[in-house]
Amino acid sequence: QVQLVESGGGLVQPGGSLRLSCAASGSTFSGYTMNWYRQAPGKERELVAGISSTGGSTNYADSVEGRFTISRDNAKNTVYLQMNSLKPDDTAMYYCKAICHVVRLCRYYAMEYWGEGTLVTVSS
Repeated sequence: QVQLVESGGGLVQPGGSLRLSCAASGSTFSGYTMNWYRQAPGKERELVAGISSTGGSTNYADSVEGRFTISRDNAKNTVYLQMNSLKPDDTAMYYCKAICHVVRLCRYYAMEYWGEGTLVTVSS
């Protein structure tokens, strides 16, 4: 069983920066693709960024590419989201998701886990 805990959210001014962290429990973190999602009030949850199990591949939503950077430290069981040049439209709850993609490390292949989220508010 994998538990995910997000941290690092808070209030920041437009143009500012924030780094989110997602800490995972267990010994199979290196088997998981990690994703950051966000959801603003009244809107659908959207994929913000993803990173492969080794960190070799990343992907970003068009709205954040060039401003956000996803990274991971498998030795620390942690994935990060560095957010720069923040805009009011970035205001949302940010969620961490893990999906198992390395068969030998999976209880069930493609099994998913979600954190409870951390709130990011971008406002002056």
